[in-house]
Amino acid sequence: MIYQFFLETVRYFAPEDALIEFKRLFFDYQSTPNNIDAFTDLSRILSENDREEFVNTLKRCCYILINNWETKRQSSPICLLVESFADINFTVRPTHKRNTRRLKSWLKFFLESPGYQELQLFISRHNTDSPQQHWSNRYTSYLLVSQYSDSSNSPEQREAARVLCKQLKDSFKFDLAMYTARSELEHQHPTKVENPTALGVNVLRLIKKIVAKRGQFSHTNLAHIFIKQIEGISYQEFKTALLHYLIYSVEKQTIVEILKTNLSRKLEKLYVDKDYETVNEALILRTCNKIFGYLTTEEEKQPSETFVFLLSQGNPLTLVMVLLKLVLICPNSRTHLENRIADLIRYYQQFPNEDSQWVVNFFEIFNITFSIYADNDVQYNLIRVKSKKSNHSGEEDNLDAYRIFSQHKELYAPTIAESEMNTLDEYLSS
Repeated sequence: MIYQFFLETVRYFAPEDALIEFKRLFFDYQSTPNNIDAFTDLSRILSENDREEFVNTLKRCCYILINNWETKRQSSPICLLVESFADINFTVRPTHKRNTRRLKSWLKFFLESPGYQELQLFISRHNTDSPQQHWSNRYTSYLLVSQYSDSSNSPEQREAARVLCKQLKDSFKFDLAMYTARSELEHQHPTKVENPTALGVNVLRLIKKIVAKRGQFSHTNLAHIFIKQIEGISYQEFKTALLHYLIYSVEKQTIVEILKTNLSRKLEKLYVDKDYETVNEALILRTCNKIFGYLTTEEEKQPSETFVFLLSQGNPLTLVMVLLKLVLICPNSRTHLENRIADLIRYYQQFPNEDSQWVVNFFEIFNITFSIYADNDVQYNLIRVKSKKSNHSGEEDNLDAYRIFSQHKELYAPTIAESEMNTLDEYLSS
């Protein structure tokens, strides 16, 4: 009855009136002619002292409202809903009945729970201009992954998280494409485009480096070759081939040795009962998921030794490329990887902005790389615009001689207006 009440309320009432009904029921515990059936069921939950049922009901009602408002592109009431929890009056008077006292206590419990922190993610994108903004709010899309991939969450919460996650990713890809398209054409387009990354102007050189290897040695082509090569081989042979594939083209020898030593030791003991079976998609998926743990977070969601070592050596791009190689041979593993990235973000959230730049660099490079490679809507290429100097032999050695060319393939961003899409097409084809 409570869910049905809010489904009808959000459908037929204006957002401000729906929000009033929400606060009357859950904050004020007030019965009205509109909510009489919902109030009766809420009273039953309170009388039976079922706090878990109350919290689950409260959360699901929040996401019923959020989903419906999001569908209508009404972001303002979503912010008001989440922020309204900060205005709850927790004062309990002796005259208050048991159910009222219990309600206030449970609301306070919810405010201190992970459930409320999850709810706050839905307004984090509206606070990006705040100077007090924590660095982790730049990566809300990854923190949302665990919400929509967790089957214990309500369907409404999972759908709200999935939609917002996609919007945030699409928005970043759009902003990155616009920035790269305009930044090197300032003489033609003087309108300044904001850099969507936290890497400053160096991001252009980073993107050039990421996309420099093309043709038969591109990451995508190497992944396709590897998938063909492992057809019909045993799982034991696959693990050996996988190790060679992951360290292939890693330039720094010390990094190669560390990866080879750490991963070979882990792979040797992994699913040994399957060693003589023919490798299949399920085994590949399970193996990739395990390796993500070795390279990011292992026990109790702590950063792994390999992760800490590679970043301490100043090699975030190397680690990101290894992670990308795994996703390219097993796209279904991407959700698991993004959950591990979310674990890393949560772990490092305890550190202030000024002490976190080294790990922020990793998250930025990861975000940029996967926006470029892991999706198929914007393709980045390098176009030579200057004569190469005679003392340079490769594209990557003389990146200043190249300009980034972004080709719009199938960019879908529901939060982007049609006029903005036309602007993107204009610049990406110029």
